[in-house]
Amino acid sequence: MFKSVFAATAALSVSAGAAFAGPYVNVENNAGFTGSDFDGSVTETHIGYESDLGESAAWYIQAGPAFVAADGEDLETELSGKVGLGVDVTENINVYGEVGFITDEDDNGYGTKLGATYRF
Repeated sequence: MFKSVFAATAALSVSAGAAFAGPYVNVENNAGFTGSDFDGSVTETHIGYESDLGESAAWYIQAGPAFVAADGEDLETELSGKVGLGVDVTENINVYGEVGFITDEDDNGYGTKLGATYRF
């Protein structure tokens, strides 16, 4: 389903050792295309909180309304959110993970993201 694809791919990467800890607002739009045809988009408007976990890790949690605009359909308002963690395993390597969700009247969508960043 369109919404679950965006729940799985719409994500904010975490970097450990964040300079800011506390509440924040995050607005993110993810749009999809097949060739040059617009499939739709999801705009998430989240309120969140982030904080350090010691000197080499950070976490965040955020949630709020998600505006789902599928091509040819009426705009729908759902609830979405995500929680994530990033850990510096060395001075140059950060690993991170995120779990997200978006509601739907038929079936909720869930997604995960795992990754690593190498800093030069």
